[in-house]
Amino acid sequence: MVDRVSTGTRERLLAAAQRLLLTEPYDEVSVRSICAEAGVNPAAVHYHFGSKEALVGALIEDQLGPLWASGMADATAARPDSVPALVDAVLAPFLDLAADPVGRLHLRLLARFVAGRHLTSWQGRWFRMDSWAALLPRVSTGESRRRWMLAFDLIIMRFGSPEIEEHGISERAVATLRNFVIAGLTAPTQE
Repeated sequence: MVDRVSTGTRERLLAAAQRLLLTEPYDEVSVRSICAEAGVNPAAVHYHFGSKEALVGALIEDQLGPLWASGMADATAARPDSVPALVDAVLAPFLDLAADPVGRLHLRLLARFVAGRHLTSWQGRWFRMDSWAALLPRVSTGESRRRWMLAFDLIIMRFGSPEIEEHGISERAVATLRNFVIAGLTAPTQE
């Protein structure tokens, strides 16, 4: 019984945060307002997530995680050393989210997290950099991590930008972004 109540409260908090963040700027949405919107105890966010940042991180992971998991499973199973296939698997969920108003909210929040270097404990495999570090052939783990971090910064900031939210992203812009990321990930090493 407690587990079901706990899960229900968690889901209500996530839904309340999403509703509020669709209409209010991140900095103006307080933990107290999320709890009030969810109809739960003011300490519920801290109990279930630990912080507002962790709650928003969970909201992002709940939206993006399942989309990434299946694409990355396919890309790494078929040709684990194919950088273009990996980049395509990374970009596909961003394109799906960019086509939907709620998805664009999640992209905007993710961009805010990246730009602000907010600390949160990512739970999903593809949200942790160690999952990406071994995926670039002929590149050291440290260099691979640096390259993936730059690639994700670029992708996330591009898809989380206000102009994408207002006008969408053209096929040409996606193709340019894809080619640029692939070139960066596969560039010769300077080691």
